[in-house]
Amino acid sequence: MCDRHGDYRVPDFTRFKPSRRRFLGGTAAALTLAVGPGLTGPAAAATGIRATHGTGFCNLNFFLAEAMQLAKDDGLTIDFVNTPTFSDQVTFLGMGQVDAGVMPYTSFMALYDAGAPVKIVAGGGIEGCVLVAQPGLDSPEKLKGKTLGTFQLDTLEVLPYDWLKKNGVAFKDITVRYMGSTPEAVEAFRAGALDIISTIEPYGTALLTDVKGAVKLSDGTDIYGKGYTDCVLAVRNELIAKNPAAVKALIKGMMKAQALAEGDHQAALNKLVGSYYKTSMSNAQLAMGRQPSVVDARNQTQFILDRTDSVAEMGYIKKKPGRDAIDWTLLEQVIAENPDLYGKLKLKSA
Repeated sequence: MCDRHGDYRVPDFTRFKPSRRRFLGGTAAALTLAVGPGLTGPAAAATGIRATHGTGFCNLNFFLAEAMQLAKDDGLTIDFVNTPTFSDQVTFLGMGQVDAGVMPYTSFMALYDAGAPVKIVAGGGIEGCVLVAQPGLDSPEKLKGKTLGTFQLDTLEVLPYDWLKKNGVAFKDITVRYMGSTPEAVEAFRAGALDIISTIEPYGTALLTDVKGAVKLSDGTDIYGKGYTDCVLAVRNELIAKNPAAVKALIKGMMKAQALAEGDHQAALNKLVGSYYKTSMSNAQLAMGRQPSVVDARNQTQFILDRTDSVAEMGYIKKKPGRDAIDWTLLEQVIAENPDLYGKLKLKSA
């Protein structure tokens, strides 16, 4: 744990704390998209396109696409290559060592502010963030002077910031401790070392069940509304310019994964639990239901941009990203070219 972020600077991404996107265990990963024999000509995607992602359920479409090789029909194969940490995932995208990544929108904002040539092109996970307090701490006023466990420059830090602000409590009026991992944070809360925890499913539900009298202060929907974005798919600008077919193939593969997962949750988990998600099947079932992975995030454009105000107020960025930081063009092309596939999706822009 560490004190609050007074000296945090970007692009020194080595100061990123491990994110709860490692909450299910295992290492982070990079994926490469390689040209298969069936894809040639102007629509071909170049070999060696690399991307990073974490291990939470916002990455489910990535994982399922790789497990079932869902981009193969478009001449692409997907292979994972291990990278050491979540910090490395973000750093690699910012430094151009990889071409794409699924990450919290907060991490994207820091990359953009640091001058990294990146854009948001599709969605990742939605909802799934939970703010839980110890028994008796059932009102905002009671939280003053209490200790919050969270993760630096994560959506799990922005949620309590926004919730407290809306309820008339300044973030400076609580003590913020940055945790090394979600299991560490959960155990600290169970032991009473934390008064409040900002966590992800299935841990939010588990704590509310296991800690008698624990209080759910927010699941995000009370201040953000249903379907709020948690993480996004970001890519480097040169990939969009030089190889849009590769981005489209990736988006389409993720869209296939979403359709399959929504059609049969258990079949998808059977493919992923154990090898991709190091957790019990019961925990995975909870997490999948509370943090769906959704490719079409177009209806969350303003939500993402509005969160830049909070990230700036917290001192993480100097210049707020504008609308040009988000480019749905290739997503919209994939949707237009695959109406039957898109029609199968249950969760998408209205």
